[in-house]
Amino acid sequence: MKNNKCETRNSILVGGQAVMEGVMMRTPKAYATAVRNPQGEIVTERKAFRSLAKKKKFYGWPVVRGFVSMIESLKIGMETLNFSADIAFPEEASKEKKFGSRVASWLSTLFAFGLALVLFMIAPMWITEKLFGLRDSAALFNISAGFFRILFFLLYLVIISLLKDVKRLFAYHGAEHKTIYAFESGEELTTENIKKHSRFHPRCGTSFLFITMINIIIIYAVLDALVMYLFQTSLTIQLRLLYHLPFIPIVMGVGYEVLKFSSRNLDKWYISWMSRPGLWLQRITTREPEDGMIECAVEALKSGFGEDWEQYRGGTFIAEAIE
Repeated sequence: MKNNKCETRNSILVGGQAVMEGVMMRTPKAYATAVRNPQGEIVTERKAFRSLAKKKKFYGWPVVRGFVSMIESLKIGMETLNFSADIAFPEEASKEKKFGSRVASWLSTLFAFGLALVLFMIAPMWITEKLFGLRDSAALFNISAGFFRILFFLLYLVIISLLKDVKRLFAYHGAEHKTIYAFESGEELTTENIKKHSRFHPRCGTSFLFITMINIIIIYAVLDALVMYLFQTSLTIQLRLLYHLPFIPIVMGVGYEVLKFSSRNLDKWYISWMSRPGLWLQRITTREPEDGMIECAVEALKSGFGEDWEQYRGGTFIAEAIE
């Protein structure tokens, strides 16, 4: 509906991500990144995008589409982070390219995945088995491991939030949320209008991470119980990892479906509570943005819509792809 507020709120694929000195926004047909360079100018890059879930029927199936969406989001996220680093810190980017930044990028990615595996899978299992001796109880083992997984995640967020660069990244995250809130409300995207909105959004990817951690407890508890019953065996950490890791795509897919369902039913009291842990976590992962950060978020959103911006401007929506 053009230039008029809709009486009903329609769902729309709009979401975003904070990047180095900027914001990336996804829209139904593309994603765009707006980054402020050292000269104070906003540099934008827009790329057309159509999800695999829209191209092939299988990839659009429930649960499957969730895993596909996460892989696509990860790919887009890494690509836009690299672009933002090149624009925001050109001197550092130039030095890295001289030393083979592509190899360094892959190595750092592998290290990050390895660290995540140790911190959020192996360590919680080791503590549960070796220190608490809960090896033979599927339910208690996964509740304990899940507790330590969530605890480590919270500690990780708190620690990195103390870093100067991360503080700015989280402020851009806040700018993204506020801008999308204003867009959903059909308001003119002025800095004044955007600043009055909350930086806490129920459809943020932070909520997805928390939901996924809860799903891990439930799904792995059921899976462990089945394996122990069928094979009449005691489970070691190594054996659990052998089949827990291949089930990660299913856990992610289920988490996506839960978040998608809850986001459409937040008006129901028995659903709205599910978004609260994610909102609490956003007190760590978002900060109040500066005016210039909001300007980047607005530029990214408008650029993402491109020539379709006037078609959506002023309508009221429910953005379903907040990252």
